[in-house]
Amino acid sequence: MKKIVTLITLFVVLYPQAQDATEILKKSDRKVRGNTSYAEITIKIIRPKWQREMRLKSWTKGDDYAVSLVTYPAKEKGIVFLKRKNEMWNYMPSIERTIKMPPSMMLQSWMGTDLTNDDLVKRSSIVKDYTSKIVGVETVNGLKCWKIQLTPKEDAPVVWGKLLIWIDQKDTMQMKIEFYDEDGFLVNKMLAYEPKIFDGKKLPSRIEFIPVDKPGNKTVIIYNKLVFDKPISESYFTINHIKKLR
Repeated sequence: MKKIVTLITLFVVLYPQAQDATEILKKSDRKVRGNTSYAEITIKIIRPKWQREMRLKSWTKGDDYAVSLVTYPAKEKGIVFLKRKNEMWNYMPSIERTIKMPPSMMLQSWMGTDLTNDDLVKRSSIVKDYTSKIVGVETVNGLKCWKIQLTPKEDAPVVWGKLLIWIDQKDTMQMKIEFYDEDGFLVNKMLAYEPKIFDGKKLPSRIEFIPVDKPGNKTVIIYNKLVFDKPISESYFTINHIKKLR
């Protein structure tokens, strides 16, 4: 009887924490996405001996649909990326062709950044593909944050062996993420800075992705504009439509 009472007590103590971690993640994810979103973004690729800048416009609808249009530099202007669920297409205006990215390309660098094509496609899966729990409370950039550990569910189609995410307790902003491989080694870090109000939501305006094993390398994403929950037709996220984007 004592064992049963102990197990019940343990379940009551631990279950709300697991539930809270999942709800925190969902709330944070919904905040940054909305039902739909439109963004104007500057991306800076920083290397020890050179830097490169890109600009793009991006549209999303829910977790499954996204379109990104490169607007600068001139050499790459008009390139479009389309995400539909777990698949990704690339429209190249110079040859007027749309190419579906095969699985062999998903772990390659996206446009020379420190992000992979797989990062863009699987970013929406952190809630459904991972089990989450709160493992501490820490301060990041002056903000008190929940430290949440994510471990992959059995047979989940993900590349990371573990994630640690720091989400601030006041505005549920994702302030830091650490990406670990299957052997438990830290591979990449994401750090968020300069929170601003975008369309009534407080969100980081500057995000840095840093590969741990490449000193001096990082990719900086700067949000110049963010608009949420404006109607966007699902037909916007089709192969025929991306050929018309300018």
